Amino acid sequence: MTDLPPFLLFYAAAIGAAILPHKARGLIMLLVPIAGAFAVLQLPDGLSVQLTLMSITLEPLRVDQLSRLFGILFHIGAFIGIVFSLHSKDRSQHVAALLYAGSALGAVFAGDLLTLFLFWEMLALTSVFLIFARRTERAYGAGIRYLVIQVISGVLLLAGALMIYHQSGSLSFGHIGLNGAASVLIFIAFGIKCAFPLLHNWLTDAYPEATPTGTVFLSAFTTKVAVYALARSFAGTEILVYIGATMTCFPIFYAVIENDLRRVLAYSMINQIGFMVVGIGLGTALAMNGAIAHAFNDVIFKGLLMMSMGAVLHMTGRMNGSDLGGLYKSMPITTTLCIVGAASISAFPLFSGFVSKSMVMVAVLEEGHPVVWLMLLFASAGVFHHAGIKIPFFAFFAHDSGIRTTEPPLNMLVAMGIAAILCVAIGVYPWVLYDLLPFEMEYSPFDGSHIIAQIQLLVFSAAAFAWLKVANIYPPELHSTNIDIEWLYRRLAPKWIRSIVETMKPAQESLSQVRQKAGKGMMRWILHHYGPEGTLARAWPTGSMVLWVAILLGASLILYYA
Repeated sequence: MTDLPPFLLFYAAAIGAAILPHKARGLIMLLVPIAGAFAVLQLPDGLSVQLTLMSITLEPLRVDQLSRLFGILFHIGAFIGIVFSLHSKDRSQHVAALLYAGSALGAVFAGDLLTLFLFWEMLALTSVFLIFARRTERAYGAGIRYLVIQVISGVLLLAGALMIYHQSGSLSFGHIGLNGAASVLIFIAFGIKCAFPLLHNWLTDAYPEATPTGTVFLSAFTTKVAVYALARSFAGTEILVYIGATMTCFPIFYAVIENDLRRVLAYSMINQIGFMVVGIGLGTALAMNGAIAHAFNDVIFKGLLMMSMGAVLHMTGRMNGSDLGGLYKSMPITTTLCIVGAASISAFPLFSGFVSKSMVMVAVLEEGHPVVWLMLLFASAGVFHHAGIKIPFFAFFAHDSGIRTTEPPLNMLVAMGIAAILCVAIGVYPWVLYDLLPFEMEYSPFDGSHIIAQIQLLVFSAAAFAWLKVANIYPPELHSTNIDIEWLYRRLAPKWIRSIVETMKPAQESLSQVRQKAGKGMMRWILHHYGPEGTLARAWPTGSMVLWVAILLGASLILYYA
């Protein structure tokens, strides 16, 4: 049974969750990631399961160190998300979450591009229900936009895969590199799901509109599957270094002015993915290990931050920073756990972000990219500014909003506690994670220069935040929705469509008049011939009919014997 693809367990559990009562459903949901993680650990390296479908060789299961690490990561992410969602009785969310997690596992263990495409699309189809489950007009609109963009990504992936199959006769999912039209299509497909600049808007649009529990699952899988796909297919592609560096920087400006705290975290997610993309673009052992380790840590500390904000939303019904504050008085445990997540994403020494982000930073310098290193340094200060300080400050401390509530349900606290323990454990003893990484390396994160440089960076960033607040020049928290590149299709495109419709109105009215006149003329002709007084409605003498029959018969005989 060790050759069964891991996704099957989650798909089977989804079927069970669809029919079982709430308590039994919760039990099976908890057991699935535990049993699945144990099964993944038993899979031998080099295992490959192949099958032939209409002369096409597919590989639904391919195991190596890279796929195994992401498999373990997704089981951890699924377990934490499931614990966090146990209080919910929404069956549709539970089924969608299990199918979504299973699809992510199917993608990372896929050994061919067609199998990858199937799970690539399943990721979109299953995850969108976590957005729809919010059951608001905004969630429905964001979900539709999200689904369209994700399906476009899948279509591009399929087109590229078919072109590669036509050229080589193989669908193997391995290193591709940028070397032709097919690889460009696949690169863009991966870039959409990875939230490349100008292709990122689906993330900041849809994730904040999902349910409090759904956002935790969303933050764990889609973008990390894309990071895995890039690491598998485009390692060492230099353009990724500059794409990733841009990703680390531009979200900072949006996050600082954003009021919705989950949207702040969505921009922060793009910022963190940028570090991973830079590492993949460098392609060295240290850079790749740093990118993969940071992806591992990001699922946990970003999940912790999303859970803390989800708990706030669940208990208060509010998510704008301008509406919150003072919650530390009634939610002290949630506040503490949120601070742990903030310290981790900010790469404080002895927290998980420090032991992975520093690997990418060192690799950038070793490969001779000082400008990129400065961009990453700026991005590191920026993420502490907007995610490390802004999130806990505006949610729990900024001012007393007057909201008095209680801690969230116990299962939410337990899930946040598990994530917080992992953040500290990995930060204190990272070698357990390092042993899982796919490339051998010698790296010590606790070098004195690393620690001093990072502490200086954090102190200066905190001082800048404090000065902006004291000087009253920090961007105010406004009740508004900030949009960036999606302005093209949420504002400009509808405006153009309305303008075109208005321009075409005279022509449409003229065409309508022509159609009406033509229709009236046709009706008059029909009535003339077929109406009660029409030609064909008259009474015909029998003699005349006999004459016409005789004429037709004679004509037939002449034609026959001619």
